[in-house]
Amino acid sequence: MRELPDAMAAEFDTVAGWTATVVEELGEDYALPSACRGSGSPAALAWLCEALQLKAGTTLLDAGAGVGGPGAFAAQRYGALPVLTDPMPEAVAAGRRLFGLPSLVCDSRQLPFPAGRFDAAWALGVLCTVEEKRQLLAELRRVLTPTGRLGLLVLVRTTDHLDEQPDGNSFPSYDELRDDLAATGFQVLDEADASDFPDSPVAWQAHVDRVQAVIGERHAEHPAFRAAEQQSGLLGRLLSSGQLRTVLIHAVVV
Repeated sequence: MRELPDAMAAEFDTVAGWTATVVEELGEDYALPSACRGSGSPAALAWLCEALQLKAGTTLLDAGAGVGGPGAFAAQRYGALPVLTDPMPEAVAAGRRLFGLPSLVCDSRQLPFPAGRFDAAWALGVLCTVEEKRQLLAELRRVLTPTGRLGLLVLVRTTDHLDEQPDGNSFPSYDELRDDLAATGFQVLDEADASDFPDSPVAWQAHVDRVQAVIGERHAEHPAFRAAEQQSGLLGRLLSSGQLRTVLIHAVVV
């Protein structure tokens, strides 16, 4: 299992466990919004679900699922049958606690599934956390059926050099992303910019904010909380300045 940098381990492992605990205390209405934090608005997730033709019985791999919000979204709203994977044990445990979906601790570059296992797969905010992008994409292609569909949410850089470099991230350019997809056997059918979608509904965002506020009240002095907040702030600045943008991709196996 690869070792994540401290800031990423803090966000995707330690904070994930805190999130599950707070959600369990506040109630199930808080689960989906909080677990989808950082993975796109409901409108963006719906775009991906519909592009991938998710419906009752569709098998879906959520690679790098975090605490499982997007997979649960696909299950609850479209009837898909998701399997969640993530390299961080606390994140996987949190997803099981909140949603009870099949979940495994594993690296998305070495998936423990046979070839052709899934009708669809997605990796949301995952590709920019690994250097070996083609290895990850090739592994996703391996576990998809011959007519499999792939969804991605990727932070792409719009400049050769970023003013700040988030810990543990390797952002592709848009052209590099398209080249990596073509090289690993995918054809892009559709794409969108996350900024084209409406913001999360007020009630949805209020639930996210409430969970984050409780975590902050309890853990503000913890090094993991400070590291995660610093990383989040840095990404926010890069997005606000236009040095990064968030792209949604729908591709198919060719």
